Amino acid sequence: MPVLALDTSAAVAVALTDDTGALLAARSDAQQRHHAELLTPMIAAVLAEAGVDRRELTSVVVGTGPAPFTGLRVGLVTARTLALALGIPAHGVPSLDAVALRASHVLPPGTDALVATDARRREVYWALYRLVAPGRIEVLAGPEVASPPDVAADPRTAGAVALGRGAALYADVLGTTPLDALDLLDPDPAELARLALARRAAGEALGTEPLYLRRPDAVPQAARKRVLG
Repeated sequence: MPVLALDTSAAVAVALTDDTGALLAARSDAQQRHHAELLTPMIAAVLAEAGVDRRELTSVVVGTGPAPFTGLRVGLVTARTLALALGIPAHGVPSLDAVALRASHVLPPGTDALVATDARRREVYWALYRLVAPGRIEVLAGPEVASPPDVAADPRTAGAVALGRGAALYADVLGTTPLDALDLLDPDPAELARLALARRAAGEALGTEPLYLRRPDAVPQAARKRVLG
């Protein structure tokens, strides 16, 4: 009973797991401005590698951000469209949760983890987690968007280990621990699938509403009023 998971909150990443969360196949590409061109071929490649027909999928899981408008929208629309076409559910999981879940397997239980991703405009999207045990996390705060100095000054983040691409980008402000080798920069869609499976089993709602947190960078110009004389 395969589950397809995808995330376009940062890089483009796709994973296929079984219904226990075991990884069957995965693809990712670090390009952050070609989501629409990369995502569909990547889904086809993952299915082909695992020898799975898309009609065998039981659900689609998608990262809901937070992230900039354009890239995130590509993943959400693709997930919803595919789920609708196949008659299967689409489940949403905040993308930052995936980084925290991966961290729970490599950092000591009880660690507080600040996960931050690049929000552009010299800001980060961030959330704070307690790493309860391997495979178990607790959301303490967020997600929110703020400048790195404001995040560092927030009393809730005191003593937390900073993770994620945004934390690496502003390491001088957030005091990032050098954990790049542990693959704790970008959300892993396989972790999104595992979170969705666990939360669905617990009866939690898994809506696919996007976490934009702010208005898109590009907005339509206001229509000019016609002056009649």
